[in-house]
Parts: sequence; C-alpha cells; structure tokens
Amino acid sequence: MTVNKIHTDLELGFDVPALLGTAISDIQTPSLIIDMESFNENLKRMAEVIARYNVSLRPHAKMHKSIDVARQQLAQDKTTGICCQKVSEAEVFARGGISDILITNQICDKVKIERLAGIAALGCRLSVCVDNRANINALSAEAKKRNVHIYCLVELDCGAGRCGVADAEQATELAIAIKEAEHLVFDGLQAYQGSIQHELNHDQRKTELDAVIEKVKVCLDSLAAAGLNCPVVSGGGTGSFLFEASSGVYTEVQCGSYAFMDADYGRVHNQDGKRLDTADWKNALFILTSIMSTAKDGQAVCDAGLKVQSVDSGLPVIFGRDDIAYVNCSDEHGVIEDKQNQLKINDKLHLIPGHCDPTCNLHDWYVCVRDGVVVDLWPVSARGKAW
Repeated sequence: MTVNKIHTDLELGFDVPALLGTAISDIQTPSLIIDMESFNENLKRMAEVIARYNVSLRPHAKMHKSIDVARQQLAQDKTTGICCQKVSEAEVFARGGISDILITNQICDKVKIERLAGIAALGCRLSVCVDNRANINALSAEAKKRNVHIYCLVELDCGAGRCGVADAEQATELAIAIKEAEHLVFDGLQAYQGSIQHELNHDQRKTELDAVIEKVKVCLDSLAAAGLNCPVVSGGGTGSFLFEASSGVYTEVQCGSYAFMDADYGRVHNQDGKRLDTADWKNALFILTSIMSTAKDGQAVCDAGLKVQSVDSGLPVIFGRDDIAYVNCSDEHGVIEDKQNQLKINDKLHLIPGHCDPTCNLHDWYVCVRDGVVVDLWPVSARGKAW
C-alpha cells in the first residue's frame, strides 16, 4: 500500500514529510527514513541465513507496524507469516491482506477475544499464545460462536519472567485442554527468551539459550508422552536466533530488528566478537534531523527530541560520525556535542535510534530513500494501535 498508489493529493508538510522524487536534503525533519539498499540487503541476508537451517522465518511486525514492510519480508524465501503483539495490530495486518498471523501474547479480554474471532473470520490463519485454562475456555466459546478455528501455542516462560507457564507438566495440561476444546487447534509452543536478546557477549547468550533449549526438549518429551504432536516451536530474536535455528528443536524464529538494526542491537557481539551492525546487518532506519541552533560554542541543537524517538535503550547514535555526539534531549530538542564547531544551520544528520520498535510507533510515515532520493512513502499502518 504505497502512497503513490493510493494518494494523489498529499500536501508536503501538512500530510507527509516528503514527496516522491524529493532530494534527501529537502525532506522535512525530523522524519523516519529507510535506506532501501541497506534494508533490502538485510532481508536478503536473513533469507540466506535461514536457508541453512530447517526452520522458517516469522518476522515480528511489532517492530515496524507496517503492512508494506511486512510484504517485503514475506516475499523472501522460507518466510511463513508474521508475528505481532496486539489484537489491534493483527486487525491492521489482516485487513491489509496478511493471511498468517501469530499474536505472541495472551488475549483475555472478552471484547478482544471477539475481535480475534473476527480476524479469523476474514480467512486469516490466526494463532495466539495461552498460559491459562480460563483463557482457553473463553477462546473456544467465541470461536465456536463465530464458527472459526483459532490456533493456540502454549507459552513457556523461558527466563524473562513475564507470561508463560513454568514447566512441562503445566504446558502439557494446557495442550491437552486446547486439543479437547471445540474450535481450537493445538499448534505448538511459544518459547521466546526476550531478556537475553541484548546481552552483548555471544557466549553468555549461548549459555542461557542452551538452558532454554533443554527446557523445550523436556516439554516436547512430555507432550509426546501424552500423545500430542507439536507442529510448531516458535521463538528467537535478532540477538539469539542462530541458537534456536541450529537447535534441531525450533521450527521457526521471530526476528524483527534485523530488518532495520538499531543502536542497542548494533552493540551486540556475534560469534567472532564483532558488532552486529558491522559484521551481520546494516543500519537501514534513521531519524533524519536538522540543525536549528549553533548559538553556543562547542554545541549544536537539532530538531529530534523525545517526541520522535524512544531513549529507553539509550540515546541515538549519529551515523557515520565519530567527531560529534548526541548527548542530551528534551521534548523537541537534541543537544549535540560539536567541539570543533563544524555543524551549520540546516545541516542534516542521520540518527540511529536506540530502540527501533517504540521509535517507529511515534511516526506516521516511513520515507523510503534510494541514492539520495525519495522513492516511496510507506504508512506506519498500525501506529498508535495500543488497544
């Protein structure tokens, strides 16, 4: 759903930060831009890596919240569908034509369950995570009422201490309950260890993932002893997916940030001790910002502050520059240390967000740039869909 296909009367500034054919120097700032060459290289590289293993890729669309980005990901080999985190996100993607969606969360509210069944009624293969019997009963009742089937994955707590059951016994009990429930299908296990994704040291991540893999194996043995087939074991993020993919246990991985690569993931080290953003992936997502003040010696101020980025994982990094640094921010201002007073009014800088997911959720548009020119505009389709 690209802008040039659905809109012909967009006004620069009021509606969008750029028009097709706009030079990067003329894009309104602050805005979110995708370097299309790096983005496509990241997608191609992931497809090549996944091809080495007996797993599929189910990219996590909560990262970008964009139908257009999801379509680009789904066009790659061995990509089986997408993940998202909320019913509201799934509604957007399903109505945008995405036909296989896993919501990697528990959906327990009555109205949300009704909305889930509505998504399945659109013809979407809809999967959801569960970790309690009451939720299974509620899902079954609504699916039966709407005459649809909802696929369920039992979630294991793999160490993040969030949702999920603690052990194989509990997981097996819930799997049996799903199998016995009308209009539900037991589809497998959700086994994602989110808290280690940004652990910098490769060997430490591997040690912690080895324990997760063993836990999953115990659970699979328990399911088999109960006569249950487990078609799917899903998990893995950008920081760990190689462990899951090579385990012989997981059937799909849920990476998201690989497509854009933010500053926090960039600091993570691979098996050779090299940073992910130099050895494995390219920075493809940037906040384009303009300098609006150089009134103080050794300092410049840009127009990218807290309202256009999330700093929960650290301040942004200025791409391609080690002579200046983004050092502080408030709502509408970013303070840049510029000891040599090199920056001038209206100079443009590319900021690598500290955390891409919540940063993307603050913007309405991705400005797609190739060779310094705007080639497309993609809506952040599920932006702000929090309910």
